[in-house]
Amino acid sequence: MSESVGPARVEDVLTRARTGLDRLGPRAAQRAAEDGALLVDIRYQLQRERDGVIPGAVLIERNELEWRLDPQGSHRIPEATDHGRRVVVICNEGYASSLAAASLRQLGLHRATDLEGGFQAWRAEGLPVGR
Repeated sequence: MSESVGPARVEDVLTRARTGLDRLGPRAAQRAAEDGALLVDIRYQLQRERDGVIPGAVLIERNELEWRLDPQGSHRIPEATDHGRRVVVICNEGYASSLAAASLRQLGLHRATDLEGGFQAWRAEGLPVGR
């Protein structure tokens, strides 16, 4: 008899999602953007209004992310140029962004990753924040 496996815990899913991600700290993410990486803020509008935004980041709510970043998709944004473009996903604290980056990798965006600590780490580091 084989043992049945129960449902995964979200922590386990998160750990698997982060396998293979080259997660970036705030300063490394800033340097990546300066080198052409696409910063993608997936936070809710309310969070962006409350806390501000990273200048130059593309704003895409999580439920539209894959549709907007698939370079072959009909709903892609102009910045979704090819599967080799570096994409750094940013959420509020660095959890949902890991899951999102892993999903983008499934679409073939093999350089997708996320910001450790999310927007809050960026802001705490004293990096630029706009309205």
